[in-house]
Order: sequence, then structure tokens, then C-alpha cells
Amino acid sequence: MQANSSRPVERYSIQQVAKAASVTSRTLRHYDHIGLLEPVEVSTAGYRLYDQASIVRLQRILLLRNMGMELKAIGAILNQEQDQIAALTEHIEVLKGQRAALDRQLETLQKTIERLNRGESMDLNESFEGINEQYRKEVIERWGEESYTASDRWWKALSADERGDFMAQSKALIAAWTNAGTRGLSPDSAEAQQLAAEHVRWLRGIPGTPGHGSDDPSVLHRYVRNLAEMYVADQRFGDTYGGQAQFVHDALIHHLDQQ
Repeated sequence: MQANSSRPVERYSIQQVAKAASVTSRTLRHYDHIGLLEPVEVSTAGYRLYDQASIVRLQRILLLRNMGMELKAIGAILNQEQDQIAALTEHIEVLKGQRAALDRQLETLQKTIERLNRGESMDLNESFEGINEQYRKEVIERWGEESYTASDRWWKALSADERGDFMAQSKALIAAWTNAGTRGLSPDSAEAQQLAAEHVRWLRGIPGTPGHGSDDPSVLHRYVRNLAEMYVADQRFGDTYGGQAQFVHDALIHHLDQQ
């Protein structure tokens, strides 16, 4: 008779998991409280216990958290996906892309150091290779390689003064949004709607974006609506707009609905 080779399912205490993952037990209890990472079992003594599936889920939570995603968005993503191996494989591809971007940045900085050490003048375009490409993969995934290439070509063709003017315009628009939201304006107020119209014009003027040069209003509307959703789903935008991303989203959506 063949012996049973099945191994018992391991259980890990909350203290063991917290230590291994470099998080606090309080963090894990919070994840349990909001339904993000529930223990697989609670002992008779009231101790939370976790299994291998829990560990994999926590890996993904921490990876997505490190990408700047909010816990609510992370929970929605994890609950929609069932295939853990496929999901982890996707994470690997994302991390490979991030590693490649870091390699490009390191190479650019090393070239800069070498030129400075030799007393040579710097090549303007070469100086920013890989430095401002943090959204490259995201742009390509959403709107295609052609959109990224067109936008990147346009940016690199600008003079230093033109780049400065564009950045100043962007910062002024962000500051205006932050100020309006902080003052508690309603998204459908005249001032907020004026900002929304200006924001749409600004987006439309950027080559490579779906709304640039398009005669179909629906293309621009879908693009702006998708961006508005990103503003509230991605913590990076929340930080950019001084915590007023929801206000920006609501104002833009109202503007689109009125068109």
C-alpha cells in the first residue's frame, strides 16, 4: 500500500508573516479589517493564521502598493483575478520593465559623469534618455507605441525655452486645480468648468495623445474620461493635484457630460 505523500498545509502566525514581509502586525490586522487579506483560519485562542495562498496574495498587495496604488484599487484588482501564476507572471514583466528603465537612467547618469570629468559639453537630448520615461510602458499599453513615439519625438524637438514654457503651463494648471479644490468649489461651478475646458484644450495640444488632431469629438471625450478615472485610481495623480484628484475628476466628467 502506497504511503500518503501529501504534506500538511502549513499555517503561519501573524507575527511570522509580519516579520518575513517587513510589515507590522497592525498592518495585517488592518488588511483583514478591510477585507484585503483575511486570515485563512483563526485559532481557538484568537490568533490569525495564514497559508501559502495568503503569502502569495500579500506579495501582490505589497508589489501593487509599491507602485503607488491605493488599497481599494488593489482589492478590486485582486478580487477580479483568479489565476495566481498568470498574475505573478504579469508582475514579473512589469518589474522587468522598471528594471530596464532604471538601467537606462543609470547609463545616462554615467555618461553625464564621464562628460563632466572630461570637461566636455553635454548633448541636450542624450542628457534625458530614460530620465523622463516613467510612464512609457503605461502610455504604450493604453494608447499604443505610435502615440508614445509621436509624443516623445515632439518633446525632444522642443527647444529648452519651449520645454520650460510647457512645464510652466502644466504647473500653473495643476496649481489652479489644487487651489480651486482646496477652496471647496463645486465641480460644476463656473470656475471649475473653466478650468476643465482649459485642461481639455491643454491635453488636446499634446502630440501623440488620442485627442490631438482628431476631428471626432468622441475620441477626445473617451481619452479625457479615461484620464479622469486614472486621476482618482492612481495615487501619483492624487499627489500631483495636492489631494484634489477627485475634484479634478468630477469637474472634467461634468464638463464632458455638458458637451
